[in-house]
Amino acid sequence: QVKLVESGGGLVQVGDSLRLSCAFSGGVFNDYHMGWFRQTPGKEREFVAAISYTGKTQQYDPPVLGRFTVSRDDTKNSTYLQLNDLRAEDTALYYCAAGTSFNLRLASGYPYWGQGTQVTVSS
Repeated sequence: QVKLVESGGGLVQVGDSLRLSCAFSGGVFNDYHMGWFRQTPGKEREFVAAISYTGKTQQYDPPVLGRFTVSRDDTKNSTYLQLNDLRAEDTALYYCAAGTSFNLRLASGYPYWGQGTQVTVSS
């Protein structure tokens, strides 16, 4: 079974940067698109970014476009989300996900999810 484990979250200040990592196991990594979503209490899960199975296509939610960068390293079976110029509204539990849906922006298209890593941006 596919397993995803996120790491890299933490407590930072406005304007700081973080790099989130997601380790993939239990399947063929290059068969899967990799997505990043975030969720805060009382709100629906929000699409953040995604990268296609080939790595040639990346998509971003408009609020993070230009600040966040998604990537993947096929030699390490990992995907990464670089978060730059963090804002208070970026505070959330960030999840990585693996799926094969044509639509990289839909949470319902990702059958496999990690446990989440918390990003808290103060001020």
